[in-house]
Amino acid sequence: MAQKIAKAGIKREDGFLYFIDKQGDVSRAKMARGGKKGGKIQKVTKVGVKKEKGYLYFLDKQGDVSRAKMVRR
Repeated sequence: MAQKIAKAGIKREDGFLYFIDKQGDVSRAKMARGGKKGGKIQKVTKVGVKKEKGYLYFLDKQGDVSRAKMVRR
């Protein structure tokens, strides 16, 4: 199960990939489609999440930053 880390309230737009960057902020990039290249990375909002090892950080359905424990063998 996922834990909610920070409230961001991001409204997603179609055609963009949203992710948590190295600084712990929410960023997005235009997705590559049909032979066209993707776009530059844009910072959407500053959250400043401190990442811990062994967790996957992502933007959940509500637009908030969440994390889930990674299963590794």
